[in-house]
Amino acid sequence: MKAFSLLVFLSASLGWTQSAPPAAADKSDAVIAIFEDGSKMTQGEFQALIPVLPDTYRALAQQNPERFLKVYGMFKKAAASADSQKLGEKAPYKQGVEFAVMAAMAQADYLESTATIVVEPEEIEKYYNAHKEPFRRIKVSGIKVAFGGAAAPVEAGSTSVNASRIPKKVLTEDEAKAKADKLVAQIRAGADFSKLVQTESDDENSKAKGGDLGVWSMTDNVPDALREAVLSLKEGEASEPIRQPGGFYIVHADAVTYAPLADVRDAIFSQLKQEKSRAWLDALDKSTKVDFPKNEPVPPPSDPKK
Repeated sequence: MKAFSLLVFLSASLGWTQSAPPAAADKSDAVIAIFEDGSKMTQGEFQALIPVLPDTYRALAQQNPERFLKVYGMFKKAAASADSQKLGEKAPYKQGVEFAVMAAMAQADYLESTATIVVEPEEIEKYYNAHKEPFRRIKVSGIKVAFGGAAAPVEAGSTSVNASRIPKKVLTEDEAKAKADKLVAQIRAGADFSKLVQTESDDENSKAKGGDLGVWSMTDNVPDALREAVLSLKEGEASEPIRQPGGFYIVHADAVTYAPLADVRDAIFSQLKQEKSRAWLDALDKSTKVDFPKNEPVPPPSDPKK
């Protein structure tokens, strides 16, 4: 099993979190539940328990504490019944309990070991400088060449430029593609993109803002084809025509900047912490030896229902 799989097993499959326990309330010694066997749980004990619960139970404890404590009481009662029957000493329950305890202790070792991982400020800055591409921010403008649909009506107050283009011919998809290709050729020959926006774009909303489509980053919620095209551009470059429903877009990288380190410091910290956690698991994986005496694949277990 690869170390990454171990990471999934320890931090995801078991559904436990690496975060520190939430700060106890002012009344941490206050009893919040008394169970059937007479045992009690305080507010502080409840808060300390939440971070090490599997996902389902942690969510329940956070969203409906009283229901969680009722389930906790049910578990206590059922566990006491199993203990009275000495089920923990009988197969297959014995093996199951041993595995559950072993998995819990392995998780505890993982949390305790990774909790002490330190990420220095210098490491964050070095990572930022070496991996800046995900933090690119590109100021984008665009031209839309529409196809299909109805021609835009003449509006009162239209500028002379717009008025000269209305009424417009409704283009077929092939005609729109040919026009978009021609515009790209003009742009790459030195034509002013902003002027072409005003005379050629069919996107009235962005045209009113000089073609401005905003500042885009790798994680923005925009169509994949448009985002990929924008991220491939250098400052001042225009894309090939990109087909979208209703038209072809030509996008232009007006300016390329990078998110300031201060804005992404926390994300980089989490990334480096995760990488160091994986390194810890990789070391554990490599140092763990298991021998298979028959030198053959371990046969699958028999179906207990048969």
